[in-house]
Amino acid sequence: MVTAMDDEKLLRYSRQILLPEIDIQGQKTLLNSQVMIIGLGGLGAPVAMYLAAAGIGKLTLVDFDHVELSNLQRQIIHATTSIGLSKVASAEKTLCEINPGIEYQLINEKLSENKLKKLVQKQDVVVDCTDNFPIRFAINKACVNSQTPLVSGAVIRMEGQVTTFDYKQADRGCYQCLYSKEGEMEDTCSTTGVLAPVAGIIGSIQATEVLKLLTGLPTLSGRLLILDAKYMEWREMKLKQDSNCPTCSTS
Repeated sequence: MVTAMDDEKLLRYSRQILLPEIDIQGQKTLLNSQVMIIGLGGLGAPVAMYLAAAGIGKLTLVDFDHVELSNLQRQIIHATTSIGLSKVASAEKTLCEINPGIEYQLINEKLSENKLKKLVQKQDVVVDCTDNFPIRFAINKACVNSQTPLVSGAVIRMEGQVTTFDYKQADRGCYQCLYSKEGEMEDTCSTTGVLAPVAGIIGSIQATEVLKLLTGLPTLSGRLLILDAKYMEWREMKLKQDSNCPTCSTS
């Protein structure tokens, strides 16, 4: 546990420490925090890079995929020289160059329900950067059960959305309240395309939400931001708990 910061840390994080909302105590909180990022693609790339730079003490990186040439248009944590490497190994290489002073845990596998549950219980925040509904529902369920805050983002074509589920706040709902398991049609970047910077916009907001959760600042909990990047327009939806939700409803 970090109780004091040396000169190197004070200088590295000085611009963040200058913020009255963060200060030295807030930076210590970040350095003592654990965050899990699931998915190291277009969203996970900026999330991981910004959280590493900000000084999250331990980042758990989860992805079972390998780097391909088609990833490089938007997954900015990976390089041409990383093609063929596991995404977690490629990501760690980049993150260590950004900030070698924090701990990285690499998980290069599809997580079973039991292992996901155990990992989530150890985290202060979980960031969902995946791209398919079954995994998203599993992450949501694990977070609801352990009351671990979840920051969720999605991006496709020129559109994106982002929200925070703080399960310690009553009646705010969960990811299952937002989407039903039945009848969902699932588009992917590989079939419909994506404009690269849109992933950066949404991923940067996800990273911001994590830092705000950890330092006690107001978050997007209870609100869903929706971006139409073609016309650069934002919409906001209020989120409410579904009384019939099979995951979070107590009715």
